Amino acid sequence: MKFFIATCIKENQENVQKILRDANIIVYSSMDIVGFKDNIKPNLLEEWFAAGDEQFESSMLFSFTADANAVKAMELIKQHNTVDQSNFPIRAFIVPVEQSSF
Repeated sequence: MKFFIATCIKENQENVQKILRDANIIVYSSMDIVGFKDNIKPNLLEEWFAAGDEQFESSMLFSFTADANAVKAMELIKQHNTVDQSNFPIRAFIVPVEQSSF
């Protein structure tokens, strides 16, 4: 069993949900999060009163799933990020589960 986690900007949530379905991860949870990126140097021509800390409406989707499903989801996310070269790629993590209560 693996704990699969994916984070994305809100606009990509439907893409991640499709990836999870395609990877046979049909039971998952999601939560809204606010992402921060504070290492961006503002373009003073575009942001005259630049504050520096940018916030992004984001989502985190996660599931406890079979090893093969987690690996498949990771492959699909890597493919998605290769095709959609965005400044906000989908981030994914696979965490091993050593024990569970079920």
